[in-house]
Amino acid sequence: MGKVYNVSKNVGLGLLVLAVSALVTIIALSIAYDKQRAKNQGKPGDEADSSSTSLPPTTPFTPKQPWDYYRLPDSLIPHSYNVTLWPRLKPNEDGMYIFTGNSAVVFRCEKETDLIIIHANKLNFTTYFGNHAELSALGRVAVPAIRRTWLVERTQYLVIQLSSKLAAGESYVLHTQFRGELADDLEGFYRSEYMDNGVKTVVATSQMQATYARKAFPCFDEPAMKAVFNVTIIHEHNTMALSNSMEMYSSVYILENTAVIGTVFEPTKRMSTYLLAFIVCQFDFIQSNQSDLLIRIWARRQAIGGGQGNYALNVTRPILQFYEKYYNTTYPLSKSDQIALPDFNAGAMENWGLVTYRETALLYDPVLSSTGNKERVATVISHELAHMWFGNLVTLHWWNDLWLNEGFASYVEYLGVDYVEPTWNIKDQIILYDVQKVFAMDALASSHPLSRKEEEVNKPAEISEMFNTISYSKGAAVLRMLSEFLSEPVFAKGLSSYLNTFAFDNTVHTDLWDHLQTAAENTPGLNIPHTVHEIMNRWTLQMGFPVVTIDTRTGAVSQRHFLLDSAAKVDRPSPYNYTWFVPIKWMKNGVDQQQYWLLQKTDTHSQMRVSGDDWILANTNVSGYFRVNYDADNWGRLLSLLNTNHQVLSVMNRAQIIDDAFNLARAKIIPTTMALRTTKYLSEERDYIPWASALRNLDYYILMFDRTEVYGVLQAYLKKQVRPLFEYFKRTTANWVNIPTGHTDQYNQINAIRMACGMGVEGCKELINSWFRQWMENPNHNPIHPNLKGTVYCSALAFGGVQEWDFAWQMFKNASLASEASRLRSALACTKTPWLLNRYLEYTLDPTKIRKQDATSTIQYIASNVVGMPLAWNFVRAKWSYIFQKYGRGSFSFSNLISGVTVRFSTEFELQELKKFKEENLHVGFGSATMALEQAIEKTTANIKWVTENKAEVLEWFTKETMGGHSR
Repeated sequence: MGKVYNVSKNVGLGLLVLAVSALVTIIALSIAYDKQRAKNQGKPGDEADSSSTSLPPTTPFTPKQPWDYYRLPDSLIPHSYNVTLWPRLKPNEDGMYIFTGNSAVVFRCEKETDLIIIHANKLNFTTYFGNHAELSALGRVAVPAIRRTWLVERTQYLVIQLSSKLAAGESYVLHTQFRGELADDLEGFYRSEYMDNGVKTVVATSQMQATYARKAFPCFDEPAMKAVFNVTIIHEHNTMALSNSMEMYSSVYILENTAVIGTVFEPTKRMSTYLLAFIVCQFDFIQSNQSDLLIRIWARRQAIGGGQGNYALNVTRPILQFYEKYYNTTYPLSKSDQIALPDFNAGAMENWGLVTYRETALLYDPVLSSTGNKERVATVISHELAHMWFGNLVTLHWWNDLWLNEGFASYVEYLGVDYVEPTWNIKDQIILYDVQKVFAMDALASSHPLSRKEEEVNKPAEISEMFNTISYSKGAAVLRMLSEFLSEPVFAKGLSSYLNTFAFDNTVHTDLWDHLQTAAENTPGLNIPHTVHEIMNRWTLQMGFPVVTIDTRTGAVSQRHFLLDSAAKVDRPSPYNYTWFVPIKWMKNGVDQQQYWLLQKTDTHSQMRVSGDDWILANTNVSGYFRVNYDADNWGRLLSLLNTNHQVLSVMNRAQIIDDAFNLARAKIIPTTMALRTTKYLSEERDYIPWASALRNLDYYILMFDRTEVYGVLQAYLKKQVRPLFEYFKRTTANWVNIPTGHTDQYNQINAIRMACGMGVEGCKELINSWFRQWMENPNHNPIHPNLKGTVYCSALAFGGVQEWDFAWQMFKNASLASEASRLRSALACTKTPWLLNRYLEYTLDPTKIRKQDATSTIQYIASNVVGMPLAWNFVRAKWSYIFQKYGRGSFSFSNLISGVTVRFSTEFELQELKKFKEENLHVGFGSATMALEQAIEKTTANIKWVTENKAEVLEWFTKETMGGHSR
């Protein structure tokens, strides 16, 4: 990035004062919001207007002019912004909520140009002598006149054509004044609403990642275009304003015959536009102020008054202190605000100094919330605070390297939580929630590398599509593997060097490899077979992962690209021919051995040759991102070990054996019955992680067979396997009076009840119904423990009818705790009554019933119900144009909708319907769900093949197991 022009502090403050004083003039000139003009802001007759027209996605478009490209030219570099915004929290005479504002951006001209191209989207500009902007200069340089200006809808630009060229090396100021709609679309500067003592209350808030800052003010909206932001917010007297930095001072103005407050914030650190945040609200807060760092938790007054922010406040400072020590880099800001918003699309957003959250991700009630709610709050806070350094202080150059931001935070979040909650053993859970989760996605032929080419990620929808499981979970898995083979101290040392070197700047992923390599070279005794670059390029620049096969009879070791469907065509060539440098930690007969590196397709490692009763287990504690296969003899010995003395193996490796076996069987590498045999020991298993792994894999069987004759014997088998676990928790909790003391034991109690009720274990239905009936009889006293509420609610509604559903709906509407509302919203999809499910689907279109942030996940909940699946699929097909318009243009979670409604697809008829859906909606588009649709087609094709090949054998195996016979 070119050298940035430095404006002195006095000049910067002068601009700030000018911006505030100019506001009075700008706002006083406010005129009625012109909806039509917002739709068509180009000047009729301009040749550039053709670029403003939205063309169908099937129409090819060849960029010809600079404004036709989605990436900004490199001719201008921003230095600082003065942004003043005034959100109106009451509707105007047209019933619209609007905001007005002005901006002055100081930029340096790096290359001579007669064009200023800056991002702007859905903003209506006040004109200066017929143009959208004014231009001035810093210094005594001539300022070119503005020839004309126009807006380009396709690429979301304001284009300013000048009469002559800007001078290279000089700095200029671009002034704009504008207005936009404070819509409820959860993007840019938007509005959130909630009821406060029966009164509708409006919050003005923001979500800028990834490409929405341009909806709030004109800006150079790319992550490498870092700048300093001087923010002023105009707001009403009964509200407070928040932004990334500390409030500097407030002044009272009379604007539009109303007394308002102008709150001026300190200049921010040098940062990217996507990390900006502005909020105007009537929230309350709690705070802690130690060591010159102010920490505040903000939320609705009722939530703060109820103590729901206390846990977040208690863990924030120690997590920040952990990261300061881990990174060996001081937290770079003077405050850390965290705020829970009633309407928020993502789980949370790492805005520097003002982190925004869904209420379920920040608020915890010690009486009413579950252990899972507590873990979610700790985990999300840890994830977002990790970004304060990795992502915010040092930022990716472009979105093709998003995985470095999100994968890193997804890995170290476990370290932060482990520091504040050491009894949880949370670091073990990464194999469930990240490693095994992403294996399923990365085993598809339509997967993609962690780091994509820049040219593959340009449009806003392509950028949004990067916020997926690969970026988050595979990123976490490979960074954990890297940390394992370098060792945690070397990994942390390299990180510290990287962060200190590139503070307030941008990087590409290879910069991190440079610093980790230096740390490795400076560590005596650390031997890795290649450089960090050479090892990690194979994990980041090619998609997928290997299955390592060990033949313990000969010591032969080999690797190959693992695909769920080995016949699937991989269209993406690999620069490394789908070969990896694989670090293998392993044990023999329970004793850890020296790490071995598999560096080519095939090799021989004589120490892995065993005979008799000796056994090998590779990838101990699942430290590497690969699957493991063995010869039949070693598989047999491992299965025997599970059945006779399973605790010889760690909980992570028990989970690994199950997960690897089921997926190797799906890929036709080992027999399906071999995978099923890994579940026979479960009647003796009491730990959560192996059970969770087994249930995730058995859930695939349930999804494939719960509409066929296989389901009866499958259900009978699972009933037999889960009954001992159900009885164990009944006994150890004194007939369900107590809750297990262990963190993961509490999760496994939930599994026991959920599966026991689902599979028909005696006594479970009666237990559930009695608890729910007690609550219905006294709605003000809920006898169900918070841990068990989600499972009990769902089961009770599945067993019940209209009366139970209507009661749950009423409790959902009355819920004041977000996590309780979330549990009820999910449970309402569990009913087996079709007309109730159809009515619930219609509710998702009404934001007064289901908030916009929850609409697509509610449809997914309904689709996960075997009765609701065809209803949800028909609903999505019928309403696709509306759903896409509302949620599909940039929502990170939108792709989950396609995968959610198609998860059971396993027939030729369903495949044809899916392909027809794609063809019929090409003119509408699929936005950030485009890749998810291709993967749904691929997964459906694989499901059809798998069911055809395995149904008879699976039916036979479950039949023999439940009839008391012997199965293979």
